[in-house]
Amino acid sequence: MSDTLNARAISLHRPSTHVDYGLAFGLILLGVFGTFMTYSATRQALVNAGENPHYYLERQGFFVILGIIAMTIIARIDYRRLDVLATPLYICSFFALAGVFVIGKQALGAQRWYSFGFVQIQPSEFTVLFIILAVATFCERRSEGLRMYDVVRLLIMAGAPLGLIVLQPDLGTSIIIILVVAGMMVVAGIPPRFMTFLTVVGSAGLVAAVYLGLLQKYQVDRFYSFLNQNSNNKAISALLYEVHNAKSAIGAGGLWGSGIFKGLQTVLGFVPEQRTDFIFTAIGEQLGFIGATSVILLLGFIAWRMWVIGRRAKDLMGRLLCIGIFIFFSFSCFENIGMTMGIMPVTGIPLPLLSYGGSAALVFFSAGGLVLSVSRRLGN
Repeated sequence: MSDTLNARAISLHRPSTHVDYGLAFGLILLGVFGTFMTYSATRQALVNAGENPHYYLERQGFFVILGIIAMTIIARIDYRRLDVLATPLYICSFFALAGVFVIGKQALGAQRWYSFGFVQIQPSEFTVLFIILAVATFCERRSEGLRMYDVVRLLIMAGAPLGLIVLQPDLGTSIIIILVVAGMMVVAGIPPRFMTFLTVVGSAGLVAAVYLGLLQKYQVDRFYSFLNQNSNNKAISALLYEVHNAKSAIGAGGLWGSGIFKGLQTVLGFVPEQRTDFIFTAIGEQLGFIGATSVILLLGFIAWRMWVIGRRAKDLMGRLLCIGIFIFFSFSCFENIGMTMGIMPVTGIPLPLLSYGGSAALVFFSAGGLVLSVSRRLGN
């Protein structure tokens, strides 16, 4: 026992030599490219409105630089030392979510943001990362495995902030938290019978939420319209307006695209929220099939490196951090790109490091820093 503790103490202080430069470079490239595409998708509309054409470029560029700095700092910290911060960060995120209902900013029918001058912070995005850290720390301290009592505590841990996020409402982030926590529990060794029971209860709860009117009407309507995309009903067609235009924009790009700062759908702003939720339509129209495919390959490469590092992690905490972040990153990519193509329902999930948004940029770069921290200690 003492030998094990001594080995762990030595490993905590041993210089790190393993760095996944592919993952680090991929994340930086994605952030820089996303900033440029935000500029490309918004410049003409700002020029037409007589406003500063670099408005979104400057703000997104600032957060990308800040995110890269944060990623570099976090990558140099031994992730095993972050266990002492798990509980304080989790508690802070919970109160930040609650505070949104008191002093938060409301926009587009949701109350999710704090506004500080030109900066807006969305605490729910940081909450996902803090929950990943809290769950990884909790499971690491239970080397004997998860018992029913532990599973209940995990569900309460995830359910408390989840309830506040649902009330904002933010269905997309809620789904991500459910998938992330479920995936991490599986990796942590939750007994299959527990997982089966939770799946059944969760499915029943979702059905009950729909029939009892616990979900917002527009959320139910969006899902219903997604299931009936070929309907001639005018109300459904109106709900699918943004999806139809998104698919038209991507299709108009052809093989090579219309070119940067070009494309009718992008320039004329036919696709709503093109700089945020629907940034992939600007990529598809301006860069075509080749450009869009290249972006998907880059996203896939980043997700693959996260998976590989998680598989090779030396301890449970490192493995859970990587798997949680892998699910967070991968599902965000799949859902966002899928909704622009009509194969997933429309939610407010951003495309990692490509969609405009300072909070999202900081969160995904920080998440990348955690994975890099794990990769730096694979040889220890």
